[in-house]
Amino acid sequence: MAHPTQLAPLVGRNLASRQTTNGPSRILASHRFTTLRAHNVRFGRSSVSAKDRSAVPGTSAGLGLRTLLPVLSRNRVHQPQKRCVLHPNTKPTLRRGHLSITAASFTTTEETIDKPTVVLPEEVVQEATTGWQRRYVMIGLCFLAFLLCNMDRVNMSIAIIDMKDEFQWDSSTMGVVQSSFFWGYLLTQILGGVLADRVGGKTVLGFGVIWWSLATAVTPLAAKDGLTTLLAARACMGIGEGVAMPAMNSMLSRWVPSMERSRSLSLVYSGMYTGSIMGLAFSPHIIDWFDWPSVFYIFGSLGTVWFGYWVSTAASTPLEDPKITAAERDYIVANTVERGPATSIPWKEIMTSRAVWAIIVCHFCHNWGTFILLTWMPTYYNQVLGMNMQESGFYSVLPWITMALTANVGGFAADKLVEGGMPTIRVRKVMQTVGFMGPAFFLTQLANINSPGAAVACMCASQGLDAFSQSGLYSNHQDIGPKYSGVLLGISNTAGVLAGVMGTYATGRILENGTWDDVWAVAVAFYLMGTLVWNMFATSERQSWG
Repeated sequence: MAHPTQLAPLVGRNLASRQTTNGPSRILASHRFTTLRAHNVRFGRSSVSAKDRSAVPGTSAGLGLRTLLPVLSRNRVHQPQKRCVLHPNTKPTLRRGHLSITAASFTTTEETIDKPTVVLPEEVVQEATTGWQRRYVMIGLCFLAFLLCNMDRVNMSIAIIDMKDEFQWDSSTMGVVQSSFFWGYLLTQILGGVLADRVGGKTVLGFGVIWWSLATAVTPLAAKDGLTTLLAARACMGIGEGVAMPAMNSMLSRWVPSMERSRSLSLVYSGMYTGSIMGLAFSPHIIDWFDWPSVFYIFGSLGTVWFGYWVSTAASTPLEDPKITAAERDYIVANTVERGPATSIPWKEIMTSRAVWAIIVCHFCHNWGTFILLTWMPTYYNQVLGMNMQESGFYSVLPWITMALTANVGGFAADKLVEGGMPTIRVRKVMQTVGFMGPAFFLTQLANINSPGAAVACMCASQGLDAFSQSGLYSNHQDIGPKYSGVLLGISNTAGVLAGVMGTYATGRILENGTWDDVWAVAVAFYLMGTLVWNMFATSERQSWG
């Protein structure tokens, strides 16, 4: 049996070689060193317990961490990697120049480990996690893009109150106008994800913002030309906004370390809620001061300002950013899955994955209720609670304020739970269950409420708990397939858009012959179905194709 002092140089030589040994009985020796885990404790960590520094039981050579640690700490460990679990009573032997461990004692899996796998100097970690960092700039710009996205989307829900009188629209026509945005939005979900994963999120998101901003600005001219022209303009606006979520998801999967994922995504998505707040708050006053076309001109012009700053500042990945520090770049690379542009997409594997279908179904269920509230809430306040346009706009803001706050609370809590050791899938299921069951409960209470204050409180509670979904299904794309996160979000959001189109139109049809209680009952049914599917089929394990 070889002595430990003989084994260490041997392992060191194998690290430099590009030869690999097949089978679970050997340590993979390649230019990307495979991390060893003894009793689920990584050898390559900078500090180990006294017990871990002792020799592995049963090895006559006394092969211990003290021998391997100097070798491992000199070698940067990159993802993706195999998880190797060393069992007790392991007896290492030498075989054809490799350190070999019997198959009965050594197992591997292809699972990618999302936790840090590079041993970085403490000063690098300190520099990359304190103070203002470049990744915060990217997150902030994505936040502003999503803010503009919803500002431009919800202004129609306020303006349509005056537009229906001017153009003599009934409830069905209003439903068609509201849903026409989703016709274009549906077309670019998957395309936006594919392009973002291939050419980069900077280009795709930048195109989306300038496109939908121009479409917003021409909306009044289109409306005066006729209903068909207006529907086309709204669909064009949807085309631009359709690429936003997939492009953002693809970009941030490359910029945000895994342990910051939930709170970063929650912050960006809260930009949508903040945009709804600002759009609903400012639109009534702008319309009151200048007339309804002005809100489209003003909101559309804001996107051009954002676009100019985005082009000069953003980068699709940290490796492409000339302004990032070396410390932050190394920290991000160490804590994200290493990958280049997606040159091909495993469509068959993606579309036959149970994990993907769990996200698709739940995204549909979630968006049915969310988009009904997004597009019809001011009308509900006006028709049922007797509020005028200014009051409808003001009270419509309150649920979105609640969402903006609770989304970030949920994201922070989710990351803390994961960092504290709770399995990621358990965190995702808890957060999404709250995001489904909370709105389901409070929407059922609206049938028994007549006072405006109580109705607004129920809406706030419903939407506030809905925002926990940002740490549930909306974070799950990067869990199961980070390489194709843009594509995955495009696929699932296509289902979500279908829910928006169908739900928005169906609400108009329901209200012709039914009541708002019928509208809420359908939404609750979808929330309950989503809860069941999510808890039965969702997973956080990275899929083999992802």
